[in-house]
Amino acid sequence: MPVRRKRVIPVSDEYEPMQQPPTTLQPPKGPSNFLIIVLIIVSFFAGYLFFKVKSLEKAAPANPAIANPQQPPARPTSLSIQKPSSSEYIRGDKNARYMWVEYSDLECPFCKRIHPDMLKLTSEYKDKISWIFRHYPLPFHPKAQKSAEAVECAGYQKGSDGFWQMTDLIFEKMPDMELTSLPDLAGQLGLDSAAFKQCLDSGKFEKKVKDQLAEGNKAGVQATPTGVIYDMQTGKTVLIEGALPYDSLKQSLDTFLSANK
Repeated sequence: MPVRRKRVIPVSDEYEPMQQPPTTLQPPKGPSNFLIIVLIIVSFFAGYLFFKVKSLEKAAPANPAIANPQQPPARPTSLSIQKPSSSEYIRGDKNARYMWVEYSDLECPFCKRIHPDMLKLTSEYKDKISWIFRHYPLPFHPKAQKSAEAVECAGYQKGSDGFWQMTDLIFEKMPDMELTSLPDLAGQLGLDSAAFKQCLDSGKFEKKVKDQLAEGNKAGVQATPTGVIYDMQTGKTVLIEGALPYDSLKQSLDTFLSANK
Protein backbone atom coordinates (compact mmCIF):
# COMPACT_ATOMS: atom_id res chain seq x y z
CA MET A 1 0.00 0.00 0.00
CA PRO A 2 1.47 3.32 -1.07
CA VAL A 3 2.50 5.73 1.64
CA ARG A 4 0.92 9.20 1.55
CA ARG A 5 3.36 12.01 2.01
CA LYS A 6 2.34 15.13 3.92
CA ARG A 7 2.31 18.22 1.68
CA VAL A 8 4.72 20.88 2.83
CA ILE A 9 3.85 24.54 1.98
CA PRO A 10 6.97 26.64 1.71
CA VAL A 11 7.22 29.81 3.74
CA SER A 12 7.98 32.97 1.79
CA ASP A 13 9.75 36.11 2.99
CA GLU A 14 7.10 38.20 1.12
CA TYR A 15 3.88 36.82 2.54
CA GLU A 16 2.60 34.42 5.18
CA PRO A 17 1.00 31.06 4.25
CA MET A 18 -2.77 31.34 3.64
CA GLN A 19 -3.46 28.49 6.04
CA GLN A 20 -2.32 30.61 8.97
CA PRO A 21 -5.30 31.59 11.14
CA PRO A 22 -6.37 35.16 10.62
CA THR A 23 -5.93 35.96 14.31
CA THR A 24 -2.23 35.38 14.00
CA LEU A 25 -1.61 37.28 10.75
CA GLN A 26 1.54 39.34 10.83
CA PRO A 27 2.15 42.44 8.73
CA PRO A 28 4.30 41.86 5.70
CA LYS A 29 7.94 42.56 6.12
CA GLY A 30 8.10 44.57 2.89
CA PRO A 31 5.58 46.72 0.95
CA SER A 32 3.63 45.02 -1.78
CA ASN A 33 3.45 46.34 -5.34
CA PHE A 34 -0.14 47.37 -4.76
CA LEU A 35 0.79 49.43 -1.71
CA ILE A 36 3.57 51.16 -3.60
CA ILE A 37 1.16 52.14 -6.39
CA VAL A 38 -1.37 53.49 -3.88
CA LEU A 39 1.31 55.58 -2.17
CA ILE A 40 2.45 57.01 -5.50
CA ILE A 41 -1.12 58.00 -6.44
CA VAL A 42 -1.78 59.60 -3.05
CA SER A 43 1.49 61.54 -3.23
CA PHE A 44 0.66 62.79 -6.72
CA PHE A 45 -2.76 64.16 -5.73
CA ALA A 46 -1.43 65.68 -2.52
CA GLY A 47 1.22 67.56 -4.50
CA TYR A 48 -1.31 68.69 -7.09
CA LEU A 49 -3.68 70.09 -4.46
CA PHE A 50 -0.83 71.89 -2.69
CA PHE A 51 0.33 73.71 -5.80
CA LYS A 52 -3.27 74.45 -6.88
CA VAL A 53 -3.97 76.18 -3.57
CA LYS A 54 -0.77 78.19 -3.85
CA SER A 55 -1.70 79.27 -7.37
CA LEU A 56 -5.14 80.42 -6.26
CA GLU A 57 -3.63 82.38 -3.38
CA LYS A 58 -1.32 84.22 -5.77
CA ALA A 59 -4.18 84.94 -8.19
CA ALA A 60 -6.54 86.20 -5.48
CA PRO A 61 -6.99 90.00 -5.59
CA ALA A 62 -5.59 91.99 -2.74
CA ASN A 63 -8.73 94.10 -2.51
CA PRO A 64 -11.37 92.18 -0.53
CA ALA A 65 -14.13 94.20 -2.16
CA ILE A 66 -13.05 92.87 -5.56
CA ALA A 67 -12.73 89.35 -4.21
CA ASN A 68 -16.36 89.50 -3.06
CA PRO A 69 -18.55 90.66 -5.97
CA GLN A 70 -21.45 91.14 -3.57
CA GLN A 71 -19.62 94.06 -1.99
CA PRO A 72 -18.59 96.45 -4.80
CA PRO A 73 -16.14 99.24 -3.95
CA ALA A 74 -17.90 102.19 -2.38
CA ARG A 75 -18.28 105.25 -4.60
CA PRO A 76 -16.71 108.51 -3.43
CA THR A 77 -18.89 111.29 -2.06
CA SER A 78 -17.18 113.94 -4.17
CA LEU A 79 -15.27 114.24 -7.44
CA SER A 80 -12.32 116.43 -8.33
CA ILE A 81 -13.66 117.79 -11.62
CA GLN A 82 -12.38 120.62 -13.77
CA LYS A 83 -13.37 123.93 -12.21
CA PRO A 84 -16.37 125.53 -13.95
CA SER A 85 -15.51 128.42 -16.23
CA SER A 86 -17.46 131.48 -17.30
CA SER A 87 -16.72 130.46 -20.89
CA GLU A 88 -19.02 127.45 -20.50
CA TYR A 89 -22.72 127.61 -21.34
CA ILE A 90 -24.14 128.43 -17.92
CA ARG A 91 -27.85 128.37 -17.22
CA GLY A 92 -28.33 131.04 -14.59
CA ASP A 93 -26.01 133.53 -12.98
CA LYS A 94 -22.45 133.19 -14.24
CA ASN A 95 -21.22 134.64 -10.96
CA ALA A 96 -23.12 132.21 -8.75
CA ARG A 97 -21.09 130.69 -5.92
CA TYR A 98 -22.51 127.21 -6.48
CA MET A 99 -22.52 125.43 -9.85
CA TRP A 100 -24.36 122.21 -10.57
CA VAL A 101 -22.22 120.50 -13.21
CA GLU A 102 -24.11 117.74 -15.00
CA TYR A 103 -22.33 115.09 -17.08
CA SER A 104 -25.03 113.98 -19.46
CA ASP A 105 -25.86 112.04 -22.61
CA LEU A 106 -28.62 113.44 -24.84
CA GLU A 107 -29.77 109.95 -25.81
CA CYS A 108 -29.76 108.63 -22.24
CA PRO A 109 -33.32 107.89 -21.01
CA PHE A 110 -32.32 108.63 -17.40
CA CYS A 111 -30.90 112.01 -18.43
CA LYS A 112 -34.17 112.74 -20.22
CA ARG A 113 -36.05 111.78 -17.04
CA ILE A 114 -34.04 114.06 -14.76
CA HIS A 115 -34.02 117.05 -17.14
CA PRO A 116 -37.41 118.51 -16.09
CA ASP A 117 -36.46 118.16 -12.42
CA MET A 118 -33.18 119.98 -13.04
CA LEU A 119 -35.12 122.78 -14.77
CA LYS A 120 -37.40 123.02 -11.74
CA LEU A 121 -34.54 122.85 -9.25
CA THR A 122 -32.40 125.54 -10.86
CA SER A 123 -35.47 127.74 -11.21
CA GLU A 124 -36.34 127.35 -7.52
CA TYR A 125 -32.73 128.01 -6.46
CA LYS A 126 -31.89 130.57 -9.15
CA ASP A 127 -30.45 132.98 -6.58
CA LYS A 128 -28.07 130.35 -5.22
CA ILE A 129 -27.04 127.92 -7.94
CA SER A 130 -26.44 127.79 -11.69
CA TRP A 131 -26.29 124.85 -14.07
CA ILE A 132 -23.53 123.69 -16.42
CA PHE A 133 -24.05 120.89 -18.94
CA ARG A 134 -20.99 118.79 -19.88
CA HIS A 135 -21.11 116.14 -22.56
CA TYR A 136 -20.67 112.50 -21.65
CA PRO A 137 -21.91 110.58 -24.74
CA LEU A 138 -21.99 106.86 -24.05
CA PRO A 139 -20.45 104.71 -26.81
CA PHE A 140 -23.51 102.46 -27.17
CA HIS A 141 -25.82 105.43 -27.92
CA PRO A 142 -25.44 106.06 -31.68
CA LYS A 143 -27.16 109.47 -31.57
CA ALA A 144 -25.36 110.85 -28.53
CA GLN A 145 -22.14 112.18 -30.09
CA LYS A 146 -23.77 114.07 -32.98
CA SER A 147 -26.54 115.38 -30.74
CA ALA A 148 -23.88 116.80 -28.44
CA GLU A 149 -22.19 118.45 -31.41
CA ALA A 150 -25.58 119.84 -32.46
CA VAL A 151 -26.12 121.75 -29.22
CA GLU A 152 -22.58 123.12 -29.55
CA CYS A 153 -23.39 124.31 -33.08
CA ALA A 154 -26.55 125.94 -31.73
CA GLY A 155 -24.51 127.63 -29.05
CA TYR A 156 -22.01 128.79 -31.65
CA GLN A 157 -24.80 130.62 -33.49
CA LYS A 158 -26.96 131.84 -30.61
CA GLY A 159 -24.84 131.69 -27.49
CA SER A 160 -26.05 130.21 -24.22
CA ASP A 161 -29.71 130.60 -25.21
CA GLY A 162 -29.19 128.56 -28.38
CA PHE A 163 -27.24 125.88 -26.52
CA TRP A 164 -29.89 125.35 -23.86
CA GLN A 165 -32.85 125.66 -26.24
CA MET A 166 -31.40 122.93 -28.45
CA THR A 167 -30.63 120.80 -25.41
CA ASP A 168 -34.24 121.08 -24.20
CA LEU A 169 -35.62 120.32 -27.67
CA ILE A 170 -33.43 117.25 -28.27
CA PHE A 171 -34.42 115.78 -24.91
CA GLU A 172 -38.04 116.43 -25.82
CA LYS A 173 -37.71 114.62 -29.17
CA MET A 174 -35.65 111.65 -27.93
CA PRO A 175 -35.64 108.69 -28.42
CA ASP A 176 -37.58 108.92 -31.72
CA MET A 177 -35.52 111.79 -33.09
CA GLU A 178 -33.31 111.00 -36.09
CA LEU A 179 -30.00 112.77 -36.63
CA THR A 180 -31.15 113.88 -40.08
CA SER A 181 -33.83 116.05 -38.43
CA LEU A 182 -31.33 118.15 -36.45
CA PRO A 183 -31.14 120.99 -39.03
CA ASP A 184 -34.95 121.21 -38.99
CA LEU A 185 -34.90 121.48 -35.20
CA ALA A 186 -32.35 124.27 -35.52
CA GLY A 187 -34.72 126.08 -37.88
CA GLN A 188 -37.54 125.75 -35.34
CA LEU A 189 -35.34 127.64 -32.89
CA GLY A 190 -34.72 130.46 -35.35
CA LEU A 191 -31.21 129.37 -36.27
CA ASP A 192 -29.72 129.43 -39.75
CA SER A 193 -30.37 125.81 -40.78
CA ALA A 194 -27.80 125.79 -43.60
CA ALA A 195 -25.03 127.20 -41.40
CA PHE A 196 -26.04 124.81 -38.64
CA LYS A 197 -25.85 121.81 -41.02
CA GLN A 198 -22.44 122.91 -42.28
CA CYS A 199 -21.19 123.18 -38.69
CA LEU A 200 -22.57 119.75 -37.83
CA ASP A 201 -21.30 118.02 -40.98
CA SER A 202 -17.81 119.46 -40.60
CA GLY A 203 -17.35 118.01 -37.12
CA LYS A 204 -16.41 121.44 -35.82
CA PHE A 205 -17.15 120.50 -32.21
CA GLU A 206 -16.35 116.79 -32.31
CA LYS A 207 -13.13 117.29 -30.37
CA LYS A 208 -14.76 119.52 -27.75
CA VAL A 209 -17.38 116.87 -26.99
CA LYS A 210 -14.76 114.12 -26.78
CA ASP A 211 -12.55 116.28 -24.57
CA GLN A 212 -15.41 116.75 -22.11
CA LEU A 213 -15.98 113.00 -22.11
CA ALA A 214 -12.28 112.44 -21.40
CA GLU A 215 -12.34 115.02 -18.59
CA GLY A 216 -15.30 113.24 -17.02
CA ASN A 217 -13.55 109.89 -17.26
CA LYS A 218 -10.45 111.32 -15.63
CA ALA A 219 -12.51 112.78 -12.79
CA GLY A 220 -14.19 109.43 -12.13
CA VAL A 221 -17.57 109.79 -13.81
CA GLN A 222 -19.00 106.32 -14.42
CA ALA A 223 -22.58 106.85 -15.55
CA THR A 224 -25.13 109.34 -16.78
CA PRO A 225 -26.52 111.48 -15.40
CA THR A 226 -23.80 112.42 -12.92
CA GLY A 227 -24.18 115.67 -11.05
CA VAL A 228 -21.42 117.48 -9.16
CA ILE A 229 -22.28 120.52 -7.03
CA TYR A 230 -19.21 122.77 -7.04
CA ASP A 231 -18.49 125.52 -4.49
CA MET A 232 -16.64 128.17 -6.49
CA GLN A 233 -15.18 129.72 -3.31
CA THR A 234 -13.76 126.64 -1.64
CA GLY A 235 -13.52 124.08 -4.45
CA LYS A 236 -15.53 121.59 -2.41
CA THR A 237 -17.85 119.26 -4.28
CA VAL A 238 -20.51 116.65 -3.68
CA LEU A 239 -21.35 113.79 -6.03
CA ILE A 240 -24.96 113.05 -7.00
CA GLU A 241 -25.41 110.07 -9.31
CA GLY A 242 -28.46 108.89 -11.20
CA ALA A 243 -31.91 110.19 -12.05
CA LEU A 244 -32.96 110.68 -8.44
CA PRO A 245 -36.45 111.92 -7.55
CA TYR A 246 -36.84 115.68 -7.23
CA ASP A 247 -37.08 115.57 -3.44
CA SER A 248 -33.78 113.67 -3.26
CA LEU A 249 -32.06 116.18 -5.54
CA LYS A 250 -33.40 119.04 -3.44
CA GLN A 251 -32.29 117.39 -0.19
CA SER A 252 -28.77 116.80 -1.55
CA LEU A 253 -28.54 120.44 -2.57
CA ASP A 254 -29.88 121.73 0.76
CA THR A 255 -27.42 119.57 2.68
CA PHE A 256 -24.46 120.82 0.64
CA LEU A 257 -25.51 124.46 0.91
CA SER A 258 -25.95 124.17 4.68
CA ALA A 259 -22.54 122.56 5.12
CA ASN A 260 -20.77 125.10 2.89
CA LYS A 261 -22.14 128.54 3.79
